[in-house]
Amino acid sequence: MCTFSRAPITTGTSVLGIKFDGGVAIAADILGSYGSLARFRDCPRIIKVNKNIILGAGGDYADYQYLKDIIEQKIIDDECQDDGFHLKPKSLHCWLTRVLYNRRSKFDPFWTNFIVGGIQDGETFLGTVDKLGTAYEDMHIATGYGAYIALPLMRDALEKNPDLDMRQAQELLVKCLEVLYYRDARSFPKVSLI
Repeated sequence: MCTFSRAPITTGTSVLGIKFDGGVAIAADILGSYGSLARFRDCPRIIKVNKNIILGAGGDYADYQYLKDIIEQKIIDDECQDDGFHLKPKSLHCWLTRVLYNRRSKFDPFWTNFIVGGIQDGETFLGTVDKLGTAYEDMHIATGYGAYIALPLMRDALEKNPDLDMRQAQELLVKCLEVLYYRDARSFPKVSLI
């Protein structure tokens, strides 16, 4: 019996993230596609991990749920230790990089892409990890089809106004998701934004 996951089944599409003056925003739609069928219309893919970290995921929804449960258990373990230390965005980003790269090396990848955002030591952080364990940080990130459609829109907006405030950053992400809804066959008009 083979236990490898050959391909994702229920998937979510693009996740967008952007740094703004004093914070980070991540947005995604809430559609779970079963192949090309828009099957599940309430699959939120963005979570607040703790008071300093937010996480967004695209790709296979089951793999996201599995890793979300592990991350939530890490947060519970942190709280139980009560030593004053909490998970930080760069630590979560590094941990996800190692986990995804490890599974890829076993030829059984998690079919997900993650965006990690947060504030660490007074500075904003925004990074991404793909299913191969490839990771990087940037001022603005988009996964999936959004890397082709939304990323140029975000770059253009940041060239015109590099010091976005929270409201402007959220409006930009909503605009990008609207464009993706019109262009991406696996997108949905209802979004979650943190």
